[in-house]
Amino acid sequence: MSDTRPVPAPEMGTMDSRTDSDFLPDLCAPQAVLLLVLVAQLLALLLAVTRTGLPQLNWELLALVSFQVQWVVLVSAVILCRLRPRLGRWPPVRAGAVSYGVVLLVTLVFSVLGQLLMRGFFNLPLGVDGWELASNLLTAAILAGIGLRYLYLQQQLRNQQQAELNARIQALQSRIRPHFLFNSMNSIASLIAIDPQAAERAVEDLCILFRASLAEPTLIPLNRELELCRGYIAIEQLRLGARLELDWQIEPLPDSVTVPALLLQPLLENAVFHGVEPLPEGGCIAVHVARSGSMLAIHISNPLPSRPTLPSSRAARHGNRMALDNIRHRLSAHYGPSASLVESVDDARFSLVITYPVE
Repeated sequence: MSDTRPVPAPEMGTMDSRTDSDFLPDLCAPQAVLLLVLVAQLLALLLAVTRTGLPQLNWELLALVSFQVQWVVLVSAVILCRLRPRLGRWPPVRAGAVSYGVVLLVTLVFSVLGQLLMRGFFNLPLGVDGWELASNLLTAAILAGIGLRYLYLQQQLRNQQQAELNARIQALQSRIRPHFLFNSMNSIASLIAIDPQAAERAVEDLCILFRASLAEPTLIPLNRELELCRGYIAIEQLRLGARLELDWQIEPLPDSVTVPALLLQPLLENAVFHGVEPLPEGGCIAVHVARSGSMLAIHISNPLPSRPTLPSSRAARHGNRMALDNIRHRLSAHYGPSASLVESVDDARFSLVITYPVE
């Protein structure tokens, strides 16, 4: 019988505690930086063409404008990245004004420095051309207003999608079949008189399992999820006894390998309810976990009854399908198309293989 000592429940928390309050996207992400460089270069080309016209395009002017625009865009992005946590905590009007002011201030600084450097390079008297400076600031004011507005709306859409995703994952995670609770409580009630210590351990395992089900949707170490599964199996073995056997083959994995909380427990519940429980002689559930490169594979198999043995077999099969669809939705929500859940039947055993990327 598995060890039923209490294990910690998953920490409360969301998948990204800062997502819902972000004001702007992460402009320091590699893809964002590449996009900013491309947009800045196109902007520099546009400014150079509007000054000289396309037939008389001055390549030296294009190089100078590109140099200045790239510095303004990238330095503004770095400053906004540093301010991103604060911008998320401020009211939108204040955050927008600060972001707008940062771009204009950076434009002012580099416009002045650019004029001074050019005058020094050509041995001209030091000074600042006010009209050129005003032109640069007006151009930056128009483009920054359009760009920041677009980035803000894009991030708000992403925040809304993430909030909907969190709510969906939480709803999926909270679906634990009531029959398991009823069976567990009956098993505990029958143990109280004959084995109080076993009943106490079962209550502790049940509390841990349901505390985990009430936690916010999050990723937890795979080792902790497996401990929750062992606690669940210990509760079921109180009811099924020697009819329920487990074959655990778990490759040692660091805590950095995570899994969505309560992803595996419903699959083991299905294996017990649809595979072992209908068989008078019981059966063995095999759980194999192994890592191959950047992918993790979790294989769960259980005996498959040759014919329906329960009056509610049709409803049971329907419940099994809902649980599998639930798992697929959660895998897709966390890992996208790179994760999969594959079913198969071979040698009178039903098998599930979960694969998903790990760091």
